[in-house]
Amino acid sequence: MSAGRRTAPQVRASGASTPESAPLPGTGGAAGGAAIPEATVARLPVYLRALTALADAGTTTCSSEELAAAAGVNSAKLRKDLSYLGSYGTRGVGYDVEYLRYQIAREIGVTQDWPVVIVGIGNLGHALANYSGFRSRGFRVVALLDAAEARQGEQVAGLPIRGFDDLEAVVAEHGVAIGVVATPADAAQQVCDRLVAAGVTSILNFAPTVLAVPAGVDVRKVDLSIELQILAFHEQRKAQQALGQIVDGAAAGPAEVEVEAVPVPDAGKAVIA
Repeated sequence: MSAGRRTAPQVRASGASTPESAPLPGTGGAAGGAAIPEATVARLPVYLRALTALADAGTTTCSSEELAAAAGVNSAKLRKDLSYLGSYGTRGVGYDVEYLRYQIAREIGVTQDWPVVIVGIGNLGHALANYSGFRSRGFRVVALLDAAEARQGEQVAGLPIRGFDDLEAVVAEHGVAIGVVATPADAAQQVCDRLVAAGVTSILNFAPTVLAVPAGVDVRKVDLSIELQILAFHEQRKAQQALGQIVDGAAAGPAEVEVEAVPVPDAGKAVIA
């Protein structure tokens, strides 16, 4: 899709990563608003998902080892992460699943409703609009925007596709703070600029490009092709290692077989067993 160009101050690129030690402001909690490392923040939704699965299975309490296994991390890292939120575990008992789930959800901010706008309703935008997991996690899609006039008025997931020119009105009407960019790469920066100018301060970017945003605007980038390339790298490494083991085995030659002389009583001579 395309959009009219309205520039916003371009201060930093969304592709730049923040070191694990770089702190993010806390949002309260028993830890008294202490700074939380960004890497810890990235793992909190994983813990929340694991706790939700445990609660759905009827589990009321769990140890740090059980929660760590469910989340796919080691228990020491999990305990360190949760220490930033406060002390919610009981020695010898573990964690109250429902209580810890609520505390993490509150810290993340998903105990409230977050209105979201999706820009670019192609195949990916269409799939995102139909994703039921948004609402169950505290995110409500309030508008679908696209510059293609032929798509406008079409119903997707119960919402009509509106023109991109409606962006400012949608943001003001619903108090949108989070925008999703699902456009082609060549239109993504223009869309980003319009979102920022309209007052959106958090952007989830699915376009295969790096977005430049001003200070105070957060961008998370999702690039499925990069994830597939990383998997391809690991597959290639495994294939190379397997080939290396075959070559090493062949170079070693056939295994030597030890033989033992066995005496034959009748003949008084030795034969080879």
